[in-house]
Amino acid sequence: MSHYDPILAAVSVSIGSMSVGFSAAYTSPALASLDSPGSTLNVTEEQKSWVGSLMPLSALTGSILGGYLIDALGRKMVILLCGPPFIVAWLLIGSAVNIGMIYAGRVLGGLCVGLLTLTLPVYLSEAIQPEIRGILGLLPTTIGNLGILVCYLVGSYVNWWVLAYVGTLIPFIFATMMCFVPETPRWYISKDRVDDARSSLQWLRGSTSDVEYELEAIVMNYEATCQVKTSIKEIFTRSNARPFLLSAGLMLIQQLSGINAVIFYTVSIFEMAGSTIDGHISTIIVGVVNLLATLVANALIDKLGRKILIYISSGLMVVSLLSLGTFFHLKEQVEAAARDSAADNSTLVAVNSTTVDTGAELVEQLSWLPLVSFMIYVIAFSLGWGPIPWLFMGEALPAKVRGPAASLVTALNWSCTFIITKTFPGLVEALGPSYVFFLFSGIMVIGTLYSIFLVPETKGKTLEEIEDELSGRKMLRNRKISTISGLNMK
Repeated sequence: MSHYDPILAAVSVSIGSMSVGFSAAYTSPALASLDSPGSTLNVTEEQKSWVGSLMPLSALTGSILGGYLIDALGRKMVILLCGPPFIVAWLLIGSAVNIGMIYAGRVLGGLCVGLLTLTLPVYLSEAIQPEIRGILGLLPTTIGNLGILVCYLVGSYVNWWVLAYVGTLIPFIFATMMCFVPETPRWYISKDRVDDARSSLQWLRGSTSDVEYELEAIVMNYEATCQVKTSIKEIFTRSNARPFLLSAGLMLIQQLSGINAVIFYTVSIFEMAGSTIDGHISTIIVGVVNLLATLVANALIDKLGRKILIYISSGLMVVSLLSLGTFFHLKEQVEAAARDSAADNSTLVAVNSTTVDTGAELVEQLSWLPLVSFMIYVIAFSLGWGPIPWLFMGEALPAKVRGPAASLVTALNWSCTFIITKTFPGLVEALGPSYVFFLFSGIMVIGTLYSIFLVPETKGKTLEEIEDELSGRKMLRNRKISTISGLNMK
């Protein structure tokens, strides 16, 4: 069997994740250049916070709409249709003559981000066979992080509007590539288009493969599933509430860790730190580390288990956030002492000046600490709290309510992303960066306890075993797993 066709499909779909990563990272270099002396626009701090937060707010809407669209139009069509509006969004931003055009571009792009983050994993899970689904399933996360790195890299050399024009290239590429891959066989079956499903499956598995057994399994699984009626209320029944709440809790902690504040405002944070390393160079280093750490996590997640990686991730994130908070606290104290010294006319002014000079020298000597802490933070997040909440959601949510429950959990994720990115600049201004990072570290301590005492290990368990464990049912089922389709056959 040739794996060329499923690889082409997975790569085509995953380039959509590159657009998501590029869009998420855009504000970090863009906001820095918006403040530059040669900028054609003058924006306030409040306006900059909206530039960062409008994308996740719109993505929340897109993810809710996507639940209907992927069933009505198809997985491929939704991904394909995201291309043109994403291009228009970047053109609006690149040609902006006022802040309203940037807002409009971020809203339109955010809708596409929400649709893509919901649709991409659905397409891959339905299109790729189990033998290579694990490897190809890593592509969206990896290529998404590549999009972040590309944005950081290009953004270090060009201003905000040129960077927006560069962003138009990625949706053009993935939309073009999606024209050549088929719709998923399972969507065709849901529309009673068996011949189209057979053709799609033949394309994905190779022309020499016998797809009849897998096609029959897909038909049987759909016929069994469509007999089950689901509703939002059923998510909160006794057997379904625990896995839903565990998934929602993991997503909540993931976002309250501050990761999107770090991604959206990386350059600004390094500028606040007064780092001697160029802020753009620092973001590129962070982007490279993020990409490499994701690859490591993907290699380890089925060897060490989910909980071990969460423990390692939590510990490293707490340490890195505490070190960032401590650095900023020291810097704030030195700056406050300098202001007091400048206003002090007493005989202690010489002593105060000496103390300020000593503190300033220490801060300068520690100018490397923000970058190192950021690297540890990003590595730690990519090892555990980045991928595992999404993985756990797919593993733990019961089959009967998986669709609507996943929509609610995804909506919660984007809601928290919006809140964090919108409030981060204001929190920094009100509390100071040190206390904001101390707050994030405290949340990660809670996250560690949450994962230790409440979250079960899912490594090596079938979805049925996980569902039985979380619902409190005894594992009395006797199923055999098709080695071709991976579907449960009674």
